[in-house]
Amino acid sequence: MTDFTLARRNMVEGQLRPNRVTNSQLLAVIGALPREKFLPDGLRSVAYSDDDVPLGGGRFLMEPMVLARLIQTLQPRETDRALVVASGRGYGAALLARLVKSVVAVESDAALAAAAERTAQELGLTGIEQKVGPLEAGAAAAGPYDVILIEGAVRQVPSAILDQLVDGGRMGTIVAGPPGALGSAQLFVKEGGVASGRPLFDAGTPALPGFAPPPRFTF
Repeated sequence: MTDFTLARRNMVEGQLRPNRVTNSQLLAVIGALPREKFLPDGLRSVAYSDDDVPLGGGRFLMEPMVLARLIQTLQPRETDRALVVASGRGYGAALLARLVKSVVAVESDAALAAAAERTAQELGLTGIEQKVGPLEAGAAAAGPYDVILIEGAVRQVPSAILDQLVDGGRMGTIVAGPPGALGSAQLFVKEGGVASGRPLFDAGTPALPGFAPPPRFTF
């Protein structure tokens, strides 16, 4: 039987700290939140592996180190309003909910969203508003947001999501690379109404369904 408490401690000490996750508040939250609860029973034994965990339907629970570094780069504050896109079974939203004022979580798969709500209720998590809808649209009606996390890799970041950042807001995601190549974790910061991104580190995070660039016309 898996000792999840030990596995969680080993994840923090063996995967996160050696890979530049240094924010003490974030590490404390990760060390206290039972990641296994955000997976189906049959997958809980691999909750703390250093890899993406497949959830079916082309969806994954993001690798712990990649997710932690993205959240750390966003520099979440207790006064922030956050948006999590592709929130899946709710792990990333749950982490942020303990670091910011409020979280809106958007998920296109109703079954994943329902599982996230059940887990949040079971763990007594508050401050998370779960929505079901197209990932590429974000949740403009509930915005704008200080922090946006896209919990997966995207082929292209929709301007509709970047538009939901406040001035000075930060967005983190993985921009998928070409077939066979690693993607790039990127931080986008909005200043003067314009969001610009910069690369942070390489990541092999699987691409989310959708988020494809618009087709190009050829003549």
